[in-house]
Amino acid sequence: MEGNSKIVESLMEDTTAFIKLNIELAKLKALQKIADLVSSLLPHTLVFLLLSAFVLFVNLGLALWIGALLGEVFYGFFVVAGFYLVLGVVIRFIFLKSIKKSMANKIVHQLSK
Repeated sequence: MEGNSKIVESLMEDTTAFIKLNIELAKLKALQKIADLVSSLLPHTLVFLLLSAFVLFVNLGLALWIGALLGEVFYGFFVVAGFYLVLGVVIRFIFLKSIKKSMANKIVHQLSK
């Protein structure tokens, strides 16, 4: 009888160790996926910031140029703002669902690697 209790006790210890190792493995896998996601987002963020600065300065120059053509500087800013308003409405009503689906698919794909 005592031999059986030692076997059961050994089996319980092994099971506990196995569960702890599986939990640790799951934590490490999650950490790896998060690290992969963050490391792929950093270069994209840098490119986005650089392109945003470029677009900002191009828009400022365009607004000033249009304003000079129209006779008042602020008219140029209104024209550029109106362009972006129209562009935003078009994107909202035509492309929003496909953009959301594409972004969700990219995130799921990145996390499922």
